[in-house]
Amino acid sequence: MILIKLGGSIITNKQRPMTANVPAVRLIATHLRRVREPYMIIHGGGSFGHYWSVKYDMHTKPDRYSIKGVSVVKNSMVELNKLVLEAFLQSDLRPYCLPPTDFIFGDKPMIKKIREIPKIARTGLVPVSYGDVMWFGKNKFYILSGDKIMGMLTKILKPRLAIFVTNVDGVYSDIKTGKLIREITTEKPTITDVNMDVTGGMNRKIKEAMAMSKSGTDVFFVNGKIPQRIVSAIKGKEFEGTLFRG
Repeated sequence: MILIKLGGSIITNKQRPMTANVPAVRLIATHLRRVREPYMIIHGGGSFGHYWSVKYDMHTKPDRYSIKGVSVVKNSMVELNKLVLEAFLQSDLRPYCLPPTDFIFGDKPMIKKIREIPKIARTGLVPVSYGDVMWFGKNKFYILSGDKIMGMLTKILKPRLAIFVTNVDGVYSDIKTGKLIREITTEKPTITDVNMDVTGGMNRKIKEAMAMSKSGTDVFFVNGKIPQRIVSAIKGKEFEGTLFRG
């Protein structure tokens, strides 16, 4: 089993609200057709969910947020997910939508349901989930990031590898000079943050990747603008990117 996170920065235009980068999704999907192992896709919110989360001041901490905001964020993520599913279908993949509410209740994973996901993937379908606004209980909601879902699924499924697809080559020790860290082995790598959003930006991804690698999974950061690198990471070929060795 392989887990692949498509960041909001690559599947949407973050500078323009509610604008999907459908050509980028199709290009990635075309390359994913060459992957023969079962895999699952998780995607971020980009200019859909993140845009409205900021607008309504919603965060990853459970709280009594604006009910209208909850509705707007939820609807925007459903809309983005539909665009991703359609782009996959048009690229001759067989996506199978799995909203996070199908396997997460409150902030707890439903282990039995999660363990069914590889069985779905082995049929030839591609399970697709996404970051979302979630019911927590006690009239509270919270933003669940796609990165958090990646970490949660890794703990339970123990995938062979996990890939974070972003709009940059990987993790930089210095973004200004473009110095790329090819392998991260230290507990706290020195980096300059690429971008921030309500779910923590690159810092959140690195934190999740470190935890995932500790559980034994190799974690790659690759540039989705060059989707061949996704396939190269899966096939163990040399490529430009960052590896958190499991």
